[in-house]
Amino acid sequence: MARRSHVQTTINGETVEFLCEPRQSLLEVLRDELHLTGAKEGCNNGNCGACSVILDGRLVNSCLVLGVETEGKSVETIEGLAEPDKLHPIQDAFLEHAALQCGICTPGFIMSAKALLEQNPNPTEHEVRYWLAGNLCRCTGYDKIVRAVLDAAASM
Repeated sequence: MARRSHVQTTINGETVEFLCEPRQSLLEVLRDELHLTGAKEGCNNGNCGACSVILDGRLVNSCLVLGVETEGKSVETIEGLAEPDKLHPIQDAFLEHAALQCGICTPGFIMSAKALLEQNPNPTEHEVRYWLAGNLCRCTGYDKIVRAVLDAAASM
C-alpha cells in the first residue's frame, strides 16, 4: 500500500480532512473515502463530464484531479447544492423539464450548469450548448437539458 497523504480541504462549505494515496483521483476520494457518491464515474478519462465538480470556482472533471491537489481548496459537489428542504433552481428545472432519465450524467450536467450560470447568469441557447459540450448523455438527448438550464437561468 502506498503512503497516504493527509489533506485538509473545504467540501460544500465544511472543512474536511482525509487520507488518500497520492495517485487517488478526487472522484475516488469523494466516492470511496468521503462517501459523497453524487459525482459519477462514467469514462474515468475526462470525456463524459459525469464527475464534474467545482474546484475553487472552476468546473473540473474530478476524475482528472488528484485528491491531494485539493489541499487548502474549496470543492463544491452536487450534494452541497440543495438546501435540506428545498432543491436548487437548477435541480427544480431539471425535474420540471424531465431533463434526466438514468441519472448517471445528471449531477455533472447540473454542476456544469451551475458553473455556467455563476459566470453568465443570462446565457443564450448557443452558449448553454457550448458550455455543456463536455457532458455526455446517452438517454435524454440534449434539448430538455438545454431548456432546463435556460429556464433555471430565467428563474434565478
